[in-house]
Amino acid sequence: MKMNEYMERTEQVVLHTYNRFPVVFEKGEGVHLYDTEGKEYLDFGAGIAVFALGYHYADYDQALKDQIDKVIHTSNLFYNVPMMEAAEKLVKASGMSKVFFTNSGTEAIEGAIKAARKYAWNKDHATDHEIIAMNHSFHGRSVGALSVTGNPHYQEAFKPLMGGVKFADYNDLDSVKAQITDKTCAIIMETLQGEGGIYPMEESFLKGVKEICEEKDILLILDEIQCGMGRTGSMFAWQQYGVMPDIMTCAKALGCGVPVGAFVLNEKTAKASLVPGDHGTTYGGNPFACAAVSKVFDLFEEHDIVGHVRKTAPYLEKKLDELVEKHDCFTARRGKGFMQGLVVSGRPVGELVKAALANGLIVLSAGSDVLRLVPPLVITEKDIDEMVEKLEAVLS
Repeated sequence: MKMNEYMERTEQVVLHTYNRFPVVFEKGEGVHLYDTEGKEYLDFGAGIAVFALGYHYADYDQALKDQIDKVIHTSNLFYNVPMMEAAEKLVKASGMSKVFFTNSGTEAIEGAIKAARKYAWNKDHATDHEIIAMNHSFHGRSVGALSVTGNPHYQEAFKPLMGGVKFADYNDLDSVKAQITDKTCAIIMETLQGEGGIYPMEESFLKGVKEICEEKDILLILDEIQCGMGRTGSMFAWQQYGVMPDIMTCAKALGCGVPVGAFVLNEKTAKASLVPGDHGTTYGGNPFACAAVSKVFDLFEEHDIVGHVRKTAPYLEKKLDELVEKHDCFTARRGKGFMQGLVVSGRPVGELVKAALANGLIVLSAGSDVLRLVPPLVITEKDIDEMVEKLEAVLS
């Protein structure tokens, strides 16, 4: 069957909520994907920062096959070994206290919001607490996650949303201070803004927000769904600033392709927030998903994936800086590690993404004018050179 036929049949039965690119992928190997007609694509999108290990990482695949032969699902009415192992490794990697596994990043945000509200409710039994979020942020598309997403375009058709949310400007401490009241229970931020345009957080801003939170007993929620799991050169981006959140959300590369997310609480928050009956999920923490998480942490350690990012990221940054210097359509580079953005001027970024795809290169967009590169964390300098060569061909 030709690709057009696959796409036409898909559109007949799948709700059209995505303007998908005209390609049908069939398989992957390493850092390349292949469509149903055999064409090869260099993947610098990694399924939107998901496939940190690339495709068909042998030990990862085997771990999933082994778990299928044991048990896939039991529900949270019972314990299972992979959940214990995955939680232990996530707690160790973060230095935090307790984990709740979800099925997605959006669900992790929902859980973090509930934990923050319950923490505040336990203090005064009031139901009018407020959360401060950031303009241009993105936390997901469920009602709660959408309520703390700082983009009116995503929100307008779905109002009224969850109340008690205020918005401040990212990297502007005075803006945050202006929104704080005695009802503020949490401040939620991406440690590195992704969908909003690849904006790293300034150290003084994060430390300033943390200081306010400690002074007023406000919970700091850091969203590491896209920027976590080694992508910026540390297991979690906040670790580079030395500022631990009260609640952290993660997903995407946490399972490297298996749908799984988590919110992680420090000891203070875990002891004074959610209790049995407050939150739940049928699939979250199931043996199959947690076997993936557990193996991901093993492979990150065994193969020093984070060290590889730190070692190779300067070469990627150098090559991207050269593109900015050479081509007028790029005005700046922003990002950390393997989460990079090129600011595009004079042409729609979407056209550049489509042209790259036609030339066998997968890149993404972020915001209205940023070309986003979030490749598998196992890319090499050779892969970076191939990416530059393909992008150059498009630009010329």
